[in-house]
Amino acid sequence: MPPRLFFAALGLVALTLPTHADGEVQKLITAADKARLDKYGETRKAALEEAKAGNPAEVKQLDDLLAKPLVAFSDTDLTGDWKCRTIKAGGLSPLIIYGWFKCKVTDDGSGWRLTKITGSQRTTGRFFDDNEKRAIYLGSFSVNNDKPKVYGSGPESDQVGYAFRNSATEWRIEFPAPYYESKLDIMEFKR
Repeated sequence: MPPRLFFAALGLVALTLPTHADGEVQKLITAADKARLDKYGETRKAALEEAKAGNPAEVKQLDDLLAKPLVAFSDTDLTGDWKCRTIKAGGLSPLIIYGWFKCKVTDDGSGWRLTKITGSQRTTGRFFDDNEKRAIYLGSFSVNNDKPKVYGSGPESDQVGYAFRNSATEWRIEFPAPYYESKLDIMEFKR
């Protein structure tokens, strides 16, 4: 293969991957969100422990989701339409699983962008590669049709989480210590 074609093909592959965490995300992430990610493990553990006191049918759904093996992001393209739902673990209630809404992932040339387009609680943001099986999500929370604020606007709207992929048709983002209601939000995606 001529070098020019090789590098063109390599560039196309790079466009489908999230932006790398070794640079830009470290410049963008707020100190508060970095602290939330640093405490991710302990926050997640406490939230899931509280969730065990929830409705047994919902606890089983959560356990089934979290038991799925993780796969790499590198062999797929997340762009397109998804159904998505939020699971709230710990905090005000032990466990709440909401119904399905519509989400969309696009690629703006610098990586994947997520927009939740239906439901009262919305998010919009970007993904950054963290390792082979995990990405970092930096986003902005908004309500209904309010215009989302730019990431970095403050704790009420800033969102941070780790994204994990289970298959070509299933993935999730886990948000440790969200500002509202719970100890851990999990946004689940399916096609």
